[in-house]
Amino acid sequence: MKAFPAVLFDEAHSEAWTIRREVAEAMNPAHPDDNSYAEAAEALRRLGHTVRAHTEGPVTPDVLAGCDVFVIAHPSAGRWERTTGVGSPVFTAEEIDAVEAYVADGGGLIVLAEHEQDKYGSNLAGLLARFGVTVEHTTVQDPGNCHNTVATWVLGVPSAQAVPGQGGVAQDLLAQVRRACFYRAGALGVPAGASVLFETSASADPASAPLVAAVRHGRGRVVVLADSDLFGDDSIRDYDHEKLWGNLVTWAARVPEASGAAQASRPEVAEEFARLKAAVERLRPLQAKDGSVTGDHDEAVACISEIVDGIARLAAHFPHDAEYLDAVMRDFRAWVAAGLGKPDFLDSLNVFHPDAQRIDGLEHLVVFPMYTQNGNPDRNVEAVWIRVVWPEWLAALEAGGYDNPMFVPITFVDFTSGYDTNSAVLFPETVVVRQTPPRFTWGGIFCDREAARFRRVSEAAAATLKLELPPDAARLLASQDLAQDTFVLWDLVHDRTHSHGDLPFDPFMIKQRMPYWLYSLEELRCDLTAYGEAVKLEAAGVPHARYVQYAILFDRLFRFPITGDRVRNYDGLGGQLLFAYLHRQGIVRWTDNRLTIDWSRVADGVADLRGEVEKLYRDGIDRSKRAHWLAAHELVATYVEPDPASAWKQGVQALPTEQKAMVDAVLPDEFPLSMFYEALRRKLTDVVESTRGIRA
Repeated sequence: MKAFPAVLFDEAHSEAWTIRREVAEAMNPAHPDDNSYAEAAEALRRLGHTVRAHTEGPVTPDVLAGCDVFVIAHPSAGRWERTTGVGSPVFTAEEIDAVEAYVADGGGLIVLAEHEQDKYGSNLAGLLARFGVTVEHTTVQDPGNCHNTVATWVLGVPSAQAVPGQGGVAQDLLAQVRRACFYRAGALGVPAGASVLFETSASADPASAPLVAAVRHGRGRVVVLADSDLFGDDSIRDYDHEKLWGNLVTWAARVPEASGAAQASRPEVAEEFARLKAAVERLRPLQAKDGSVTGDHDEAVACISEIVDGIARLAAHFPHDAEYLDAVMRDFRAWVAAGLGKPDFLDSLNVFHPDAQRIDGLEHLVVFPMYTQNGNPDRNVEAVWIRVVWPEWLAALEAGGYDNPMFVPITFVDFTSGYDTNSAVLFPETVVVRQTPPRFTWGGIFCDREAARFRRVSEAAAATLKLELPPDAARLLASQDLAQDTFVLWDLVHDRTHSHGDLPFDPFMIKQRMPYWLYSLEELRCDLTAYGEAVKLEAAGVPHARYVQYAILFDRLFRFPITGDRVRNYDGLGGQLLFAYLHRQGIVRWTDNRLTIDWSRVADGVADLRGEVEKLYRDGIDRSKRAHWLAAHELVATYVEPDPASAWKQGVQALPTEQKAMVDAVLPDEFPLSMFYEALRRKLTDVVESTRGIRA
């Protein structure tokens, strides 16, 4: 779980809270909930975080180096609280220096203080002074705004203030959080620039005083709360406490640098691959569209000789591909012997089976004459060095109910210019062969490219639209590793959905033989299904699943509609339909030049649209093809306005009866972009263009 935060709880300074339930039971046998943060720790683990306790010894740079969030929960002298009984509640000057340096370097710190803070014998005041925060020695009272009529159980007033983030994207740390109770709380003093998340009411004593604050310090982030009880075992399920806890820890956590999984790790292989690439690039201008050589024949033979020699030199570094590499060299030699007409690499394609070797980190050398989907349409020779992504958690899901034996998630290590494009797939059907095999057994998807362009476009869209992101969504856009893993799970579920459910037609043929909105609906159906499955997986404890929901939503709403031309742009139309549907339901709103999303309603909205599409499919089984085409157009047109000149908009009486003529009557842009999307496309054109050939 490299992409998820590592959280370290300090329990070596006489804290009143522990994440170890057995320790809490020893501290307070009668009421262990009053000293236990075990439920809070489990809530973080369900989010994918790793959580452990620092149980002895000083806080040093080495101790902090292993964590992304450091939590200090109410250190106290034993005369005031039942505590862990380990260490002193006073942090040494060296420890305070270490914590400050850790935060300045990008680490996250969460400090939970208490009412009448000064009496507990700790020196949190000295620690928090480094970040400009003070804790007032008081107990807030608010008889008119309290829990269970207890005046000191204060209901906080949430702030509408967003927290500034990177790239002009603000974060909403109170996403899906509206109410929180502070049990015997103090009050905070905060520095200029701090974000107050909850404060006391105007009728409280003290009035309008900060209760929770978020502060930036150097590259890091600090959260301070004036009460520690709200996340204890007996309180974390009250109001929106658990969601608030997750938001605060996720926001504070250090965002790790990309692990470099897509970079070359074997210099000797990189050097040989560079020579192979050079030979491939020299051959490229000598090839015609179908892959045959029409340029200098002798130069082409020389280039192919270098390509074969290069494969031979590299073969020892890819022993698991030996059969394929031997076959591909034979295919190159046979191509030369046949006079360099249209190439035929069926024999080598038949023995290349990355689907049989789904091993995390396994690398393949792939050389074929091929076109690259959404990239180079010509059948040039391409060389690509790839790395398989197959973590244990994904393998377990695939084996345990999300079977997809053809799916091979991969990342780039290096590639020739056919992949210096928008192409993010490696499909066997793109290879030049003498005849199409009876069936294809694998398909590779470059999760690193998908993740990188998703992150760049989504971040720019959120900034342009002034969309405030929940902390976990912001983390997804900030972390390449997390985004890659997210896309792997999304692709796994999406890809298998094409063959599941009520299917009135062959979903893989509609792009060629039917109006393009049928393909739009099929791709959207698979994504809506993947979203629904991600909701189930999140509930089952798969932490990547909630990020899949964000990825589907953002890619569909932001990138798809404004990417590519407007000629039969089926993915763009699917995004337009999702936005229009959610907008019609009031789940997304564009007002005051700001996009807002009701996060609590998104899953239901997606499920409702999925229901409409699935009903269309189910009813389509009993319809004629023409009737189904018209019904599909009507469904899309209910939410996305067709072009005023559309013959399909006018109904069956305006259409020819012959099916090919009906398809020909489809306008190139049957469903034009709305004014909202036209404006967004103008603002983000350069960003979208910058993702061509993007690398992680």
